[in-house]
Amino acid sequence: MRSSTTFLVTAAGRLRRSCQRTSLLVIFCALLVGALHGQTSPEQAPAAELKRLEVTEELSESLANQLLDLSVATRDCDVEKMAEFFPASLEAKPFPSVPGELKSKVKWASVHGWNPPEGVVLAASTENASRPISREDFLKSWVAFLQHFSEIEDVRFKLKQATFDETANAVMDAEIPTAVPGATGKGRVAFFVIGRDAENRREWARGMIEGRFRFTEKDQWQFEAANLVSFDSMVSPKEMFSEVSVPAGVSVTLPAFGSAGHDSYTYHGAAASDFNNDGWIDLFVCGVDRNYLFLNEGHGHFKDVSHEAGLDKVLACVAPLAVDYDNDGAEDLFLSNVGPQMLLHSEFKKTGKLKFTNVSVKSGVAHVAIGFSAVAGDVNGDGRPDIYVTSYNLYGKVVPNSWYQATNGTKSLLFINQGDGTFKEAAEKWGVADGRWSYAAEFVDIDGDGRLDLYLVNDFGEKALYMNKGDRFLDEAKQRGVLDPGNGMGVSFGDFNNDGLLDLHVTNMSSTAGNRILSRLFPSAGPKDNVLKKLASGDSLYVNTGNGMFRNATEEVGGLSASWAWGGGFIDFDNDGWQDLYIPDGFISGKSMKDT
Repeated sequence: MRSSTTFLVTAAGRLRRSCQRTSLLVIFCALLVGALHGQTSPEQAPAAELKRLEVTEELSESLANQLLDLSVATRDCDVEKMAEFFPASLEAKPFPSVPGELKSKVKWASVHGWNPPEGVVLAASTENASRPISREDFLKSWVAFLQHFSEIEDVRFKLKQATFDETANAVMDAEIPTAVPGATGKGRVAFFVIGRDAENRREWARGMIEGRFRFTEKDQWQFEAANLVSFDSMVSPKEMFSEVSVPAGVSVTLPAFGSAGHDSYTYHGAAASDFNNDGWIDLFVCGVDRNYLFLNEGHGHFKDVSHEAGLDKVLACVAPLAVDYDNDGAEDLFLSNVGPQMLLHSEFKKTGKLKFTNVSVKSGVAHVAIGFSAVAGDVNGDGRPDIYVTSYNLYGKVVPNSWYQATNGTKSLLFINQGDGTFKEAAEKWGVADGRWSYAAEFVDIDGDGRLDLYLVNDFGEKALYMNKGDRFLDEAKQRGVLDPGNGMGVSFGDFNNDGLLDLHVTNMSSTAGNRILSRLFPSAGPKDNVLKKLASGDSLYVNTGNGMFRNATEEVGGLSASWAWGGGFIDFDNDGWQDLYIPDGFISGKSMKDT
């Protein structure tokens, strides 16, 4: 993610070099470097304090990286490797390994605490939170906890906060962040273990450790103390979802990222619709080498009919939009793309066969853009669907001109349906030719005036809420409380509190490391009064208070930190009448967790 300050060029240079190590921090550190050159001002500090700040973050990154090594060792139940993270004796209680009573949380999830190992009696006083324990005994209790799981899918230890003794030093010119032996410090470490319990129920154990650490002569961080301050498990008594892409016939195997034919991360979306009017939902998927049309055969299986539908020669797209643009009763396909936009007309209503004809040029939509997504809505009230394309820029070749107010993206497009099979591009005329690295959008009538408004999510900065005035749009995001600075990736509307008004969920990115850095730079500030903390805080949830005005309710619902988050949105997945949120997240990974 990103960060901040206003003073030393030398600090900026060192931060650049440090930030180049992990993709997750590249953008975040760019903010910090930009702030060092005056883009935003943290609390002033002398050069010596800044120097110490750099050392502290280098030590933090070194510790955080090794905690990821502990994550892998734990996931693999590699006791010998786990032992490297503990000295012969440490201050800790035996790790709780006996599950407590299971209590229902909601109808599809229960929660239980954890009790000490059998035969272990612990003092209730907080003064005795930890005690000397041998590495062997501590690991024995830790392994006993892991043996509760019949299967372990993922384990993570994340460094949330860290402070280091004044004598602790880092090797500042090291290729990989590392400390000088003898360095000591304290920190809060969040962890989770995801898998299945002995009864094959999905379980998510999560906790927080307050630790004291020392970097040894063997270049190894070790827990000198590990005080468990919170720990419980969430269990799903029933299987909610199963991964069935292979038996369903929609599994596609791709080359490894970075290899021939798979060297861009600018893709790819999917659309679900009934393309052959048989009452079953089909799938169109934008692929790496080609696009896929999967027809639902009605018994849990899909058939790839891409060839029969005439899609062989259609370029692989970024994101599809199913839309019946000519109102003939058959779903057509609009494909946003890096390059000319594409429109495929369905011949199904005319011939009874599912076949698509490329009418991109003839229809007038073959405008060049960095099209990342598209949405449809009748913006002028003539009964015909119009199409809005969000346009980004060539990230990696073009650098945003601001990390939180970027304006040098490419202009988004608005295609007005002419009713004769053609469209006219009119984004400038309607006031929505946004050039702020646009990622996603959604049409919705915000204020109940019968006209569709447009919420636009931009990366590297602020969002737009374009209110439809009948013949043009006006951006009222700030006035209506949804400017939402952040690295925006997705948007959805839904009535999450069942008051009859549409609320707004915006997908942004969040960063554990970024928040750790910013807590040092801005110890007294929060996301509401510091744009950089807002950029690292994650998703936003806005409550509609009436007349299209909104209030930020993110903190009220417990926060929505979803890491490197993308689209997603509201869905009542357990059919209880309340809108839930699904948020996909992740990014390209290297050979280790550190190369995210």
